[in-house]
Amino acid sequence: MDFSKFQWTREPENYRISDDRIEITTKPHTDLWQRTYYHFRNDDAPVFQMETEEKYFSFIVKTSFEESHHRFDQCGIVMYLDSENWLKASIEYENDEYQHLGSVVTNNGYSDWATTEIGASVKSMWYRFSRREDDYCVECSSDGKKFSQMRICHMFYGGGKIRFGIYACSPEDSSFTAVFSDMRLTECQWKAHDGQQPDE
Repeated sequence: MDFSKFQWTREPENYRISDDRIEITTKPHTDLWQRTYYHFRNDDAPVFQMETEEKYFSFIVKTSFEESHHRFDQCGIVMYLDSENWLKASIEYENDEYQHLGSVVTNNGYSDWATTEIGASVKSMWYRFSRREDDYCVECSSDGKKFSQMRICHMFYGGGKIRFGIYACSPEDSSFTAVFSDMRLTECQWKAHDGQQPDE
């Protein structure tokens, strides 16, 4: 990946970029969430993204988070269009027994959160973010080879130029260093649907 094509939205105080990896040290009380259920709006997590108008592609990255230790510590992939339209996928630390592997899709200022519990011993995860016009697929993998679908979603404002990349944050009074590596862009790995044909 050519990191010179990436730009920060809310540049973090502490980070390091080398040829093959990015490290972000989170700042306490940073997060992305809009309204739903909790009735608060958090929009201060740093994101590092590149811009594209390409309609069909996949973005793959490995995340490592050995230091995550506090409730809601998280890092993963993101497509941040503006404060009310974005998606993210990550593992959120919960306690010394389990974490939440999940994704959030925010359209028109309302977030949803789809999760599954995994063991707290998991300290790395691969993600694959794929685009087919204004529809998106997020997948995860423990080894970077076999990916499993986390969700398919539509982004109301995701049909033209978009920005996508990585993020890390600590919503409560915590800080940890997230490591992102093995980033690459490929042809779209999310193949066209081969079942029921679209409605006319």
